[in-house]
This record gives sequence, C-alpha cells and structure tokens, in this order.
Amino acid sequence: MFFWSILLIAQLKCPNIIDLEASGFGVDSYPIEVGFVLSDGTRYCSLIRPKDDWLHWSDEAEEHHKIPRTDLIQSGASVEQVASELNHKLYNQTVYSDGWVVDQTWLIKLFYRAGMPMQFRVSALDMILSEPQMDIWHQVKQEVETELNIVRHRASNDALIIQQTFVRTREISQALQHT
Repeated sequence: MFFWSILLIAQLKCPNIIDLEASGFGVDSYPIEVGFVLSDGTRYCSLIRPKDDWLHWSDEAEEHHKIPRTDLIQSGASVEQVASELNHKLYNQTVYSDGWVVDQTWLIKLFYRAGMPMQFRVSALDMILSEPQMDIWHQVKQEVETELNIVRHRASNDALIIQQTFVRTREISQALQHT
C-alpha cells in the first residue's frame, strides 16, 4: 500500500497526460490520433486509420489539427493495434485529460470498435488542479508553448504542453503559498 501511495504522489507532481484529435466534434466524430506523455517522460503518438463506416469529416477540425484524412488512411495504425498498444503501455494507470468529456468518448469508441476493454483509467485534469493553478493556467500554458517552440501539432506534443503547464502552475502556486 505504501508503494502505491508514493507512486500516486509522484504522478500528481508530474501526471500522465493523454490527448486525442478527432474527425470533428459531433456525435459522428471519431478519434484520428492519440498521444500521451507519462510521468517518467515516456511519449507515444499514433495516427488512427478510420474504420470503413467512420465517414464524418470536419474541415474545421482538420484546420485545427492539420491532419488530412488521406494521411490517416495511408499511415494510420488500425483501431485494434492502437487500442492494444494503449492497453500495454498504460495498463492499470490513470491518465489525465484536459478535454475529458470528449477524449473519454473517443476512447470508448476506439476500444468498442477494437472489441477490447480499456485497461487504464482516464480522469479529468480538473480533478488534480488546485484553484490557484486554474487561475494562472492559460498564461502559463502560453509561456510553456513559447518555450517548447513545438512547430508540429500532434497529440503527444499537446500532452507534453499540458503536462509541463501542470508542473509549472503547481510550482508557482506552491511558491506563492509560502510567501
């Protein structure tokens, strides 16, 4: 029990973060890319080849994520492969999402179509953010984005930005409490 408590504390200092990109934002949307960064710095990112009946496509969403549907068809991994890799790499862990409402829905769709259970937990990032962190989140996130200077918009890059923003806002809010 003590070991798990230490592990949980370490993860909350630098939490596991997951991010997804999707074909759009409505009920017919589906996941097209998933990426994560773990507390130990391990990163993963994969494009997802759409199932034959996943036809919805939003030009507005593509403008945001910059991933053409043709790239998914040519270079995406199968739904089954991505679900299996996520289960293997995230087994019995909790990952946090800043877009939990939609990310969880897209993960459910991914695993349902892969025909396998999800063997990790996804929780809303808000569950581990303090109010002081929330108050400075957007400003600090812009600073982190500028410093990291990531040119390519990818789910794993977004996860890294979110993770580093969490770490920095936590440090700042703790420092402010001690002054």
